[in-house]
Amino acid sequence: MNISQYSKEQLKELSMVEVAYDLMTEKKQPYLFKDLVKEISQIIGLTQSQVEDKISQFYTDLNIDGRYICVGENTWGLRSWYPYEQIEEEVVPVAKPKKKKAKKAVAEDLEIDDFDEVDEEELEYDDIEEYEDDTDDDLDDDDDLDDDAEEIDEVIEDEEFDLEEEELEEDLDEDLEEEEEEDL
Repeated sequence: MNISQYSKEQLKELSMVEVAYDLMTEKKQPYLFKDLVKEISQIIGLTQSQVEDKISQFYTDLNIDGRYICVGENTWGLRSWYPYEQIEEEVVPVAKPKKKKAKKAVAEDLEIDDFDEVDEEELEYDDIEEYEDDTDDDLDDDDDLDDDAEEIDEVIEDEEFDLEEEELEEDLDEDLEEEEEEDL
C-alpha cells in the first residue's frame, strides 16, 4: 500500500519498520539509515525526542526483519531487489589497495643494496645467546626459591612447637591468680 493512501491516524498506528517498507516499495531506492529515519519521522509526525526514543528499536527491527538488507555503508534496501549473487558483491566491502613503496625505494631507505639478498653469516647471534644466558639465570633464580622454600619447611618440621601440658596449666594458673589479685 502506498503511504499516501493511509490516513494520519493509520500512519501513527504503523511501526517505523512498516513505514520504511512502504516507503522503499514506493520510491524503489535504498536509503541511508539517517535519511530513512528523517523521512519516516516526517511522515509519521514524530518529534525529535520520540525519534531518539525509537531509533534503536527501529535499527534492531531493520536487522531482524528479513525483508531488509544493509547493502553497505549503513545503506538499507529491500532484500527482494538484490539477487543473492549481487548482494554478496555489493555488501562485501572492496579493500582499497594501499600504496606501497617500490622495493628499490625501501632498499634505499634501509641502505641495503639488494633487498632480497641477505647473507645469513652476517647476522649476529650474540644477542640471542645473551638472551638465552639471561633466561638461564632466571631459571636458576627459580630453583633457588624452591630450595629456600624446602629449607623453611624443614625448619618448621624440626622445631617443636608443642608445649607440655603441665607448662600450659602453670601459665593458666598464674594468669588466674594475677586476675584475682587485681580484682581485690
